[in-house]
Amino acid sequence: MARILITGSAGGIGQMTARVLLEEGHSVVLHARNGERAKEAHEALPDAEAVLVADLRSISETRSMAESANKLGSFDAIIHNAGAMPLTQSISSDGISELFSVNVLAPYILTAMMERVERFIYIGSGAHRASSAHFNDLQWTTRQWNRNDAYAESKLYGVLLTFAVPRFLPNVLANAVSPGWVATRMGGKNATDDLKESPRTQAWLAVSNSSAAKVSGGYFFHFEQGSANEIAYQTDIQDRLLAECRRVSGISFPASPGAISFSKEA
Repeated sequence: MARILITGSAGGIGQMTARVLLEEGHSVVLHARNGERAKEAHEALPDAEAVLVADLRSISETRSMAESANKLGSFDAIIHNAGAMPLTQSISSDGISELFSVNVLAPYILTAMMERVERFIYIGSGAHRASSAHFNDLQWTTRQWNRNDAYAESKLYGVLLTFAVPRFLPNVLANAVSPGWVATRMGGKNATDDLKESPRTQAWLAVSNSSAAKVSGGYFFHFEQGSANEIAYQTDIQDRLLAECRRVSGISFPASPGAISFSKEA
């Protein structure tokens, strides 16, 4: 039996993934952004081990969530499922773009702070392939807001983070997954991919002992590895993203013994 933490699991694909894993007999810790959503998550999945509460738009709450998770002990995997796609540019109480906070900074903080995790799975989007990195304005504070473009760009940064992890934490597995364009609240009713299939690949990556799942630095869609945006493979771009996340959050990215040291500044 494996133990998995899933962010953004009070509903949508995150909750579907939790249900798949629970039905397979695994232990699952859920996450919700507030107490009301936590209650809903517990009612939907009463067999879950626990529900952690944190608004991932907040650096302090995300840090507290990592600390709470560490107190629970070791995890076989964490699935970074939580995501934001706001209609308009929204700034958190920390003065940071909500989109950047949830889709990029929160996974960075949890990856940097959580101890004793063997596998990291980051939920991406095929839309990232058409995006580019803009380090002069990562948070869309000066550019004219375009919801779809901003979301795709944030997902590119998520894949950059994914591919950076094995360089600094070589003893863990880190992979990105596209669940497809599915009819969730975020995906919308016009989505064309199979919603029932959307949680299965990340659940498999979290627990499977097959050689196909025990890899690192992969980008998956429906159990198959594919190619990500070529930008995501560039280590200098990965380092720039980590430097910016460190600058904004005040949290340094760890490095295991023998890993590449990280000292580059943005």
